[in-house]
Amino acid sequence: MRHGKARFVASFLAVPVVLYAYYVLWPYIQDIFYSLTNWGGYSDTQEFVGLDNYVRLIHDELIRKAFWHSVFFLVTVPVFTIALALLFAFLLNVGGRGSRAGVRGVWGSNVYKVIFFFPQVLSLVLIAIMWGAIYRGDGQGLLNGLLIKIGLVDADKPLAFVADPTPFLGVPAVLWWLLLIAVWGGTGFYMVLFSAAMQSIPKDIFEAATLDGASRVKTFFRVTLPLLRDSVSVAWVYLGFIALDMYALVYVMTPNQGGPDNASEVFASVINFTAFSKGQFGYACAIAVALGIFTLLLAAVQLRVTRRERIEY
Repeated sequence: MRHGKARFVASFLAVPVVLYAYYVLWPYIQDIFYSLTNWGGYSDTQEFVGLDNYVRLIHDELIRKAFWHSVFFLVTVPVFTIALALLFAFLLNVGGRGSRAGVRGVWGSNVYKVIFFFPQVLSLVLIAIMWGAIYRGDGQGLLNGLLIKIGLVDADKPLAFVADPTPFLGVPAVLWWLLLIAVWGGTGFYMVLFSAAMQSIPKDIFEAATLDGASRVKTFFRVTLPLLRDSVSVAWVYLGFIALDMYALVYVMTPNQGGPDNASEVFASVINFTAFSKGQFGYACAIAVALGIFTLLLAAVQLRVTRRERIEY
């Protein structure tokens, strides 16, 4: 058995490795190859153009817009989602009052956990359709109807929401409305993630902080947050990947899948438009490769920055 150990292990790994190489690695290799051609996507012929596609995307104004929109989501989606998830997780696990203040959640915490987690059982497209009905800009949407009812909006001039390219704080308003949906949909999952991490922290630590007179705010920043650093780091990386996508929301909710006036374009929507509407699959593959490289570098930097010695407790 000792002499045949390598062969034994290889026999179990061979099939999974072959399947992974064929269904994951091979498409990546194909994508890189096609990014060096002018392939139109609907023929079996293409001309090798070298790095022309990459030079082109550097000077492409639409790519530049999509990049800054993606950077906006890359910064805001993790920040707001993690902040809200940490707040809710803290309140639902160690923010209650009573004889054991600081070591139990608020009243009804189990019910709140179910409510906050509910968006995770819905598909992203269904969420986009639901919020599309809420954001309807013809006066018939739920949000416009509420604002008209209480007199904050004129019935003849309803808000456009996701069809509004007007800048707010230097960013098109449509991106803020999409950000709200992304945060609403993702907070529940990361609240559960942080809740599980908090429950692994010994209650004695919170009791000691309470006996020392630490307020809930100090307990959160001085005790809870440092012990959750690994979980927060992982959540930040995952949310970064989500923020660089945003394709489903943009495709379903915005005018012309990236409008108005390209105000909501992201990398994924540009790739889709370039490949399937303009028939420039080679150029679209180059954009996809650039996005993949950017994502890997981002993840590597994030993990490097947040790496530290594990705290024992």
